[in-house]
Amino acid sequence: MEEIEINITDLIVQTLNTLFQNLFSSIDNSLYFVLDDMVFIDSSVISDSYFEKLLGTSSSNGILLIVNSLLIGFLLYYCINLFVSNFTLTQVQRPYQFLFKFALIIIFINSSYFLCEKIISFNSILSLSIRNIGETIFNKNICFSSLITEINSILYIENPSFDIFSLDGIIKSLSSVSLFNLIFSYSLRYIMIKVFILLSPFAILSFLLPSTSWFFKTWLQGFLSLLFIQILISIILLIIFSLCLSENIFSKFMYVGSLYALLRANTYVKELIGGISTEVQSNFSNFNFSGK
Repeated sequence: MEEIEINITDLIVQTLNTLFQNLFSSIDNSLYFVLDDMVFIDSSVISDSYFEKLLGTSSSNGILLIVNSLLIGFLLYYCINLFVSNFTLTQVQRPYQFLFKFALIIIFINSSYFLCEKIISFNSILSLSIRNIGETIFNKNICFSSLITEINSILYIENPSFDIFSLDGIIKSLSSVSLFNLIFSYSLRYIMIKVFILLSPFAILSFLLPSTSWFFKTWLQGFLSLLFIQILISIILLIIFSLCLSENIFSKFMYVGSLYALLRANTYVKELIGGISTEVQSNFSNFNFSGK
């Protein structure tokens, strides 16, 4: 009877190990290549015909049409405010200063797509340069797919004797959960970058008046923080691949720590330069603007 119970227990454990091994292999082979595309974005993120039409290919269509119409409203507001200031003795921008600023704002609004594209391209070049340094030194691709290969080589994920109830199995489970969180977090970042690009004409317009310029500053801070995450991740990956890790307990926990650092990269950027959080929680109450 005891022998039958032992055989059943071994069968259950073996089945669970096979299921989890297949699950981890499936995740590694399909999802993490997508993670590289989500994190290391370039100008192709907005090279979409529908997105260009939505933003506007000229001042007479898309969002640019709305913003250029609002320019007239801002001009009327300034004229009324200038007229009232003669009676209230309040200070306003001088007309020649406002008109000069108004002309520049028109140019920047209608060039917002071009400006955002160049900022994204510059950020992409910086992050790519950092990763190229690592590739030259370590002869490895500095990316998430290579990181998964390194982790699996340490944890014996392809080994038939892989045990989900062992330390290796627990670490692999934690790493898979962490990387799943990374996918959700950076897919949200990917979407938010597009949202900020669509808001760029409105943000530039808000810089026209001192009373609304706060929106431009908040937008710029949030947009740059979303892009800077990419540089920080490149640096973290470079540090990970520079560690001389082997098949010991210390190395395994170092990989777990590195995954946690990647998972918290957005929080570190938010605390450093402000911006918005794209960290995925059980709810979205942590998703807010911060000027800190």
